[in-house]
Amino acid sequence: MVAHFAFRLRLVGGRLQIRRVGAIAGGLRGDRRECGVKKQGAVLTMLLLASCVAPPQTHAVHQPRPAPPAPPPPAPPPAPISASSDWRDWPMTPGDWRYSAEGGGVSRYGTAGQATELILRCDRSARAILLSRAAPGPVSGAMTIQTSSGASAVAVTQAAPGAPAEARLPATSPLLDQMAFSRGRFVVTLAGTARLVVPAWPEVSRVIEDCR
Repeated sequence: MVAHFAFRLRLVGGRLQIRRVGAIAGGLRGDRRECGVKKQGAVLTMLLLASCVAPPQTHAVHQPRPAPPAPPPPAPPPAPISASSDWRDWPMTPGDWRYSAEGGGVSRYGTAGQATELILRCDRSARAILLSRAAPGPVSGAMTIQTSSGASAVAVTQAAPGAPAEARLPATSPLLDQMAFSRGRFVVTLAGTARLVVPAWPEVSRVIEDCR
């Protein structure tokens, strides 16, 4: 006699439990029970296979990174500063005034360690002031002196090309006072040389007073 067993299936807490409940004798009844067991076994197999199926995989969608923002356009270059037509706005020529009492009094304008640009020298014997302007080559025309009182042209002489160009003024010349009391600066212009913009410092009036 072939023994057959009956099983009971229960779903507990989401898990399938199989429990044998007893044996069944053979025969037609046993065949039917066997058939039922086979059917239950097939159901069990399907349930087990279903529980082994992996859950559908979800693939993360990678969003493309946004393109970096375009750099801002470069700032436009500053507009060039146009040269002012007002001589009172022109920059000073680099240098300083230096006074010395030698030979009756002399004031020199320039940068230390470099050639002197302008010299005011007292000639006491002639009671005159000599204005000497450094010149790299030959000069032409008159020396123009611009002060806050106006512009004046003064004749110059030059011993040789490259020698200083000299203008002679009487110690009592009003132009000397205009240079000494010009508002902050005065300008010396001579063809063949660079324009000079020099401050009206006390060294200018000191030489003039030495000659009077």
